[in-house]
Amino acid sequence: MPTRKPFVGGNWKMNQHGAEAVALAEAVAKKFTATDKVDVAVFPAFPYLAPVGQALAKAGSGIKLGAQDFYVEPNGAFTGEVSLSMLKDVGVKVVLVGHSERRHVIGETDVLINRKVRAALDGGFEVILCVGEKLEQREAGMTDCVNMAQTLYGLGGVKPEQMARITIAYEPVWAIGTGKNATPIDAQSAHWRIRDAVKYGVFTGGEKGESIGNAVRIQYGGSVKGSNAAELFAQPDVDGGLIGGASLKADEFVAILDAAAKKQ
Repeated sequence: MPTRKPFVGGNWKMNQHGAEAVALAEAVAKKFTATDKVDVAVFPAFPYLAPVGQALAKAGSGIKLGAQDFYVEPNGAFTGEVSLSMLKDVGVKVVLVGHSERRHVIGETDVLINRKVRAALDGGFEVILCVGEKLEQREAGMTDCVNMAQTLYGLGGVKPEQMARITIAYEPVWAIGTGKNATPIDAQSAHWRIRDAVKYGVFTGGEKGESIGNAVRIQYGGSVKGSNAAELFAQPDVDGGLIGGASLKADEFVAILDAAAKKQ
């Protein structure tokens, strides 16, 4: 089994204004320097991408700048949208696609999410593809069906050589911002099934499918905190986390990063 370097992302969502966003980035960069052991990215709101990126660069940090969203077209009459080239212009390296709030609050479809994945990869970005089931789907025993379907659709048309720039984030929707959390065994089971979807669904098995599936990193995202991160990250198929609320406090986020660093 290959060793996968843990990857932890801090999704700040629609939080943090200018000065506090910069201060948070500076604090994380100062407190956590083990980016040789953990890949780290932060995802500020659009207006603060440039100053946060500048703060990370000034700190000499290995922390990557990420964007929470983008539009698939390169330019044109799309009022309110932001293109991938604009994101590249301010230093963004990694983008989120298919986050549960984009799916279930904004209404993004599997078709659009797949278009976004392919556009970002073609544009040279790293992509975190988010998948996960809602509470009613979980209670109906549909967890694996939903996760595998979203994985298969999201990765449709992705080339094998592009998979090195893909990370999958499993986020049980019922556990985001609710204080509820899947048990480590629940998380491991879901991640294992998602990995199988990559191996045998996206790339139809064989040596190549096995290799790609074993190499892809799968983050857990659902009320991860410093107090439970180590137990979650100890699971063999959990390769870090996509962190929401806990990423807004430097000490708490760094505690999660430290837990990921110990997985190596």
